[in-house]
Parts: sequence; structure tokens; C-alpha cells
Amino acid sequence: MNHDAGFAWADWAVATGWAALAGLAVMLVTFAVGVRLGMHRVVDVAWGIGFAAVAVTSYLVSGAQSDGDGGRRLLVLVLTGVWGMRLAAHIAWRGRGHGEDPRYAKMLAKAPEGRRNLYAFRMVYLLQGALVWLVSLPVQMAMYVPTGLGWVAWVGCALWGVGLFFEGVGDRQMARFKADPRNKGKIMDRGLWSLTRHPNYFGDFCVWWGIFLAAAGSWTVAGASVVGPLMMSYLLIFGSGKRLLERSMADRPGFAEYAARTSGFFPWVPRG
Repeated sequence: MNHDAGFAWADWAVATGWAALAGLAVMLVTFAVGVRLGMHRVVDVAWGIGFAAVAVTSYLVSGAQSDGDGGRRLLVLVLTGVWGMRLAAHIAWRGRGHGEDPRYAKMLAKAPEGRRNLYAFRMVYLLQGALVWLVSLPVQMAMYVPTGLGWVAWVGCALWGVGLFFEGVGDRQMARFKADPRNKGKIMDRGLWSLTRHPNYFGDFCVWWGIFLAAAGSWTVAGASVVGPLMMSYLLIFGSGKRLLERSMADRPGFAEYAARTSGFFPWVPRG
């Protein structure tokens, strides 16, 4: 990475506003769908779509301004879009036929009488829209890096590939496990799930650090955008990801034994 890549800060300042509007538009449409269905779990589908929308918007706006390297712009667009739309499709497929997510039901139970939807909009949709904008800072800034792709970007692509593998294969393994009636009430501890209790969250972690490396063509951009993967890492490990899921599973038969022998996040050989 270069120390000074001549980043077009003024143009990016305009484009990041358009990126925020793109993320907000996705959340507004999803909110309308959630109100119509009477179920706000649909916001989880919008999470991946929101990132894809920000990537497309940033790509188009930066193209009109002609500031960034074309190869880097296209690479980051593809990496973000593929990840976001795969995740959205998976969550939509996984949630078909189900009612409200228990997490949102518990949260919305605190809403004032008659203001459930407004409370959901403020506490769920707007919050997720803001997080999409913040986490996607590397994507937005990549569109204005004038230098061509170097070895750091290709390391990022490799890390992204590892992440997508863990996400996709882990999700597929879990889906097959749950589809077998003989596994009802059991803890999934096979395949990638024997190496880490959260292959999908670890995959997200790798994907976003990979996008960060692919996006950052200078130390200046890296320093300004590192808050994105740091925030995603916090959400996955300490926020709404691993911590909340394990809290809900703590009383399930066999989970304590599974947790004792299996790495909590980073893949490792099972203990014992």
C-alpha cells in the first residue's frame, strides 16, 4: 500500500451521502414489507441487500466522477455484491414459513402501546441502516483509490474466498442437519461445526477483513476505513451474533459439552 494515494476526499464526501440514501431506501422498502406482513424479521434479508445497494451506488457515482482505479472499483463491487446477495437469499430461504424472530419479538414487546411499528423502525431498521453505512466504509472508499491493484488486494480476495467458503458450506451443512428428523433436539457438531461453533460468523469476519484489504490502496484509506471491519467483528463476536446466539442455546441439552470441546470462533482442532 502507498502512503499517499491522492484520495479524492471531496468527491467521496458527496458519494457517501448517496450511499447512505441507498441503504436507507432498502430499509424503508423492507419496513413497508414488514408492516404489511406483520413480521419484522424481514430486516435480516435487507442486511445483505443493503450492502449490495451501497456497493452499486458507490460504483455508479464514482464512475461518473472518474476518480478511482477501474479494476479496484469493479473488484470491490463484485466481492460485496456476491456476499450480500448470497446472504440475503440464504436468510430468505431459511426463514420461509416461520413467524417473527424471537429476538425481535422480545425487543418489540417493550414498544409503547400502539407504536410497535414505529418502535421497530427506530430500533431495528434505522439502526441496521446506519450500521450498513458504517461497515461499508471500505467499499465506499475503494471507489476513490486511484492506484491499481497490488498483492495486498489479492490477499484480501483470498481471505474473502475463505470466508465465503465457511459461510456457504457451514450454512449448507446446518440446513442438511436440520432437515433430518433424526437430529431433532441435537446440537450440530459435524463438518465445519466441529472446528468452530460459528462457521457462518467466522466467514463474515473473513469476508469483511478481505474486502477491507482489497479496498485499501493506501495507509490513509486503510486508517480511515478500518472502523468498518472492526465494527463488523464486534457485532459478530460481542454484539448480535455469537454472544446472543450462545445465550439462547445455553440451556439446550449437549451444548455445554459441545462448547467445551469446540473453538468459540476461530476454527481449531476439537479438544478431547
